[in-house]
Amino acid sequence: MALDIDALRADTPGCEHVTHFNNAGSSLQPVQVATAVRDYLDEELLRGGYETADARRAEIEDFYPAMADLIGGEPDEIGFSDSATRAWQLVFYSLGLAEGDQVLTTTTEYHSNYLAYLHLAQREGIEIVVVPDAPSGEVDVVALAELIGPRTKLISLNHIPTNLGLVNPAAEVGAVAKQAGVPFLLDACQSVGQLPIDVRTIGCDFLTATGRKFMRGPRGTGFVWVARERIESVHPAVVDGQSAAWTSRHGYELQPNARRFEVWEQNLGAKVGLAVAARYAAAVGPDATWERIESLAGSLRSMLNSVPGVATRDRGSVQGGIVTFTVAGV
Repeated sequence: MALDIDALRADTPGCEHVTHFNNAGSSLQPVQVATAVRDYLDEELLRGGYETADARRAEIEDFYPAMADLIGGEPDEIGFSDSATRAWQLVFYSLGLAEGDQVLTTTTEYHSNYLAYLHLAQREGIEIVVVPDAPSGEVDVVALAELIGPRTKLISLNHIPTNLGLVNPAAEVGAVAKQAGVPFLLDACQSVGQLPIDVRTIGCDFLTATGRKFMRGPRGTGFVWVARERIESVHPAVVDGQSAAWTSRHGYELQPNARRFEVWEQNLGAKVGLAVAARYAAAVGPDATWERIESLAGSLRSMLNSVPGVATRDRGSVQGGIVTFTVAGV
């Protein structure tokens, strides 16, 4: 399916004002997303927050199937968060990692994730093992498999680094993790919305992402996907009235789905907006979007490399829409 570029630009009012390159930070929203958030807030202004939530419950709940449809999951495997980092932390700190446990990660790990590794290394005594790169730049899957041992309790991969164009081979890592029986946490912050994602094909156990980057959703939104077969084995590091039910004076029951990673207080207008963004991305078509991004990024790299003193720095057998370059003397 070819993209209707004119229609997409018409849906994006910002295109009339700027040439926007910072999609790896926060993309320009489609008008449909901004309108959904604005309409929700306008109703809160006139009716009140609780009343609006009751009246628009169907739109709020559509977040779960909308996000599941985009990544190939199921609605009960989806949890809402206020950021990708928060979603990632909620999973990571719920795994019960203890002294001597190993976490395998990569040279391109996101700094907030690595800080969490350091935090548990200092607090609990976990061991951080950094898998080397393959000659082409992405994670070396063969080396990864060789590093797995009895103390390996987590494989944590950044699908697309925040500052490089390479795309790590997530499905190959997923196959290694499955063979070894090691949980696989995928940070898909830069990949959801940029390229087609199917969690079953990838084979990850957990996936986290933001709304504001290539999905073109509101800021302050993110989500977690937890494979159904893993849900009962992970216990959130913190609970509240959203993630658990208070069943007796001395007892509680966690939500039987990925909502056990949520908190009760949420920006519901933004949640509605993220659902609209997910539906929009699915309707545009992840395959066509990825084809366009690859083409444009490839053209940009070629043009940059033709400029004297300018050199692109992206590595990887597969390269996406984040283009990194240096300028001599700068």
